[in-house]
Amino acid sequence: MGETGEANLGDVLVAAEQIGESVRHYTVVVEKSTVPVGTAERVRQRIARTTAVEVDVVSNPEFLKEGAALEDFLKPDRVVIGADSERARRVMGQLYAPFVRTERPILYMDTASAEMTKYAANAMLATRISFMNDIALLCEKVGADVDLVRKGMGSDRRIGFPFLFPGIGYGGSCFPKDVRALIAKAREFGIELDLLRAVERTNDRQKRCLIAKAVRHFNHAGEGLSGRICAVWGLSFKPNTDDMREAPSIDIARVLLAAGAEVRAYDPAAVERSRLLLPDVEYLKDAYAVAAGADALVLITEWNEFRQLDMARIKQLMRRPVIVDGRNIYDPALMRSLGFTYRGIGRE
Repeated sequence: MGETGEANLGDVLVAAEQIGESVRHYTVVVEKSTVPVGTAERVRQRIARTTAVEVDVVSNPEFLKEGAALEDFLKPDRVVIGADSERARRVMGQLYAPFVRTERPILYMDTASAEMTKYAANAMLATRISFMNDIALLCEKVGADVDLVRKGMGSDRRIGFPFLFPGIGYGGSCFPKDVRALIAKAREFGIELDLLRAVERTNDRQKRCLIAKAVRHFNHAGEGLSGRICAVWGLSFKPNTDDMREAPSIDIARVLLAAGAEVRAYDPAAVERSRLLLPDVEYLKDAYAVAAGADALVLITEWNEFRQLDMARIKQLMRRPVIVDGRNIYDPALMRSLGFTYRGIGRE
């Protein structure tokens, strides 16, 4: 990203020049990166500066999920191909033929529409997440259970269940960057995407909501976070990856440390990457070691490992059995029956 959220295309255009210097016969250049509308044409023009060879530039955005990329590639739910020539369409159709034999569609369109499709898809998913987090906030105020609300909403076939899980916001390499880039692109044309700006604000707020819950708990007890031991489960922005880009854990851990808390953390995959970003956190070997002696336990990333722990043992290990569940993976009634003080998202 550039300083104001726009996409930095420097490396893409350098690569285009290198391609132009190398091609010797007709070539299809495939743009896989998530790039602003109009980039395929810029790449084509940059290549044309350095070669007279015929080149078609195709936009073929990827829709791979971290942690499931191979499965998504081999069994895509759709393939989007933006091509402005029939020759390029034929080449791309031949390439993808082995992967769409189960009637998954190849969607052919112009390059600008293909580039926009990727941004629009990620922006919609980010919007669903932030919308559900807004609903969760209201549920807490009116005494509703957001998980029951989610089930009631998702059962509507027009809505569905994916990306309706409330939590502490989205992170990673795609949603934050792509939402900002789409807002920046719209501003080039004098358009303010107010809905997506609200999506961003809600996401930023959610990263702070876990801290607010912990602060309220200790303030109610006549204490603060200073000197408290806070155990953190999960550091990566999502399960099944070590990716720390835009991970909510970064802001949460820094706020806890700034408030005077001692932060101990465990993640099945992201500890080494986290050390570079959060050197003041103490990293331990497993979830049980992190919980030992803790005054509060903050769950940030919903690794399956955390769903299968002996919570009765966790309760005995903790100095104060307080759980702040940022992903709503635990049953509040069960946790309270075990003796925990439980705080979830939209279900208190």
